[in-house]
Amino acid sequence: MADFTLKVRRFLPESGEGPYWEQFDVDLDPTLSVLDGLLQAKDREDGSLAVRCSCRAAICGSCGMKINGQSGLGCKTQIGEAQEMADKQASATGKGAEGNSIVIEPMGNMPVIKDLVTDMESTHWAKIRRVTPWLLPHGEPPEREYVVEPESMIDVTQSMACIQCGACVSSCLSMEVDPDFIGPAALAKAYRFVGDPRDAETKERLHDLAHDPHGIYDCTHCFSCIDACPKGVAPMDQIMRLRRKAEENGVEDPNNGHNHMEAFTKIIEKKGTLDESLLLQESYAPGVKGKLKPTKGAIKGLLGSIPTGLRALRSGKVRSLGQMIPGVHHKLPGGAQDEVKAIYEHAEEHGEELNLYIKGEEGDEELGAGEETTEERPQ
Repeated sequence: MADFTLKVRRFLPESGEGPYWEQFDVDLDPTLSVLDGLLQAKDREDGSLAVRCSCRAAICGSCGMKINGQSGLGCKTQIGEAQEMADKQASATGKGAEGNSIVIEPMGNMPVIKDLVTDMESTHWAKIRRVTPWLLPHGEPPEREYVVEPESMIDVTQSMACIQCGACVSSCLSMEVDPDFIGPAALAKAYRFVGDPRDAETKERLHDLAHDPHGIYDCTHCFSCIDACPKGVAPMDQIMRLRRKAEENGVEDPNNGHNHMEAFTKIIEKKGTLDESLLLQESYAPGVKGKLKPTKGAIKGLLGSIPTGLRALRSGKVRSLGQMIPGVHHKLPGGAQDEVKAIYEHAEEHGEELNLYIKGEEGDEELGAGEETTEERPQ
């Protein structure tokens, strides 16, 4: 047994006051869960502490919460591991290396009903219904059931693993900026039916999600949903698959999302680092033809981006006016660029999906300068 301190963000609507923090001391084996600690505090110290739970085995998805700032399941997170994380975070900020409180908060991007219980209906389930989460099959229903070859369902098994816990929604940075964004959970569910060979409305689904300004191109690739998902669904991967399906089906979006995706891929393949000025130009006015005869929408989009560029210059993200000139951004040094091209060639040759994440630039220590992550998944 070991002693742990839980610092819980509480909210009692009946009190008429705002949220506040309260600490609970619990005595548990380190291999037990954070949820066990909360239930012990509720049983021994304060029966009014509200927490949602059911199976306690990472199956039902009820006990979603933030633990030390990271979204996940209370029943799946061992309290000993949570303590190690709390100590590591405190040590990094110079607050001491041991005995720190485990910080527990309700899930983000959702209204809080009481303590750790959030309103999933208004944010999560409403968006799930938005993507028509059921099969829309061809013709009249068969006498018994729809039968398909097992191999044809492999593509959707990952999205079928979702337990609707809402952890990805809680951690989604795009939803923080745009609450109308359909969100990672709903879009992962959408791919479950887009990728199902029995569904007859694939192109219609893709057209709907591509034309919605809060749809598949509203994701910013922050990878937070992948980190948060307790079942390996990787919602961002499913969103990227929706985009690829839209391209395969000839679905064009009015939001320049597809052009932006193509421009990003080509620039990284060519330079290895992201030339944001060129990315902006290629997103709105791709190719030579797009630049010689830009559309009204392209001109409007480029002019509307000027304030964003000025803010980047003032904040230091763009260090000089030269960086704002398309095409002058540096390439990777030495033979590193050949390695990037080899990754692209390998992905094309083997029919693999490639999600490339470039974070930060040289000198951006807090962002992890020059950090590159690739994820390859078979189609």
